[in-house]
Amino acid sequence: MIDEFAKDHLHGRLRRDREALLWKLDGLSPYDARRPLTATGTNLLGLVKHVATVEARYFGEAFGRPSPEPLPRWQDADGSDLWAAADETLDQIVAFYRRTWTHADATIEALPLDAPGHVPWWPQPHCDTTLFGVLIHILGETLRHAGQADILRETLDGRTGLRPEHEQAIDEEARAAHRAVLERTARSAPDVRA
Repeated sequence: MIDEFAKDHLHGRLRRDREALLWKLDGLSPYDARRPLTATGTNLLGLVKHVATVEARYFGEAFGRPSPEPLPRWQDADGSDLWAAADETLDQIVAFYRRTWTHADATIEALPLDAPGHVPWWPQPHCDTTLFGVLIHILGETLRHAGQADILRETLDGRTGLRPEHEQAIDEEARAAHRAVLERTARSAPDVRA
């Protein structure tokens, strides 16, 4: 009984966090979705592509249920799993992520939490795991990248929030005043290190 409750709860959280990550692309131009916004080139569409590829591999290959479609390479030296190539559109990557959800959801629904999995790219002896372990890992991965996406989206146009219903109108004056208080506080804090 507790296993089904836990599985349903974790799966529900994953579904919510997937949607939050995708929402960060809402209304962006193809350029803004893929343009590099950090020194290392992190971009919103690349984060979605990366999370989709990771989820497809973990809920597929780790449980002997490989994705029904070819997967992009990942974790290459050029980081190609973290950015969209010129011939990959925003719509294509979003559709890939949604197809990944369908495949991953089928794995989650078909297997018990203690179903054994094998993650060959994890170091020994940790490569043997369970559906529970993979669910926790993918939740962490999705949340980490959704947090990055929050910051990137705020950098682009000031938009914040977890879901559309949480979005508030942007009060530029109030934000500037709040930021000024934080800047003054940061500058006036003593340079004491414990």
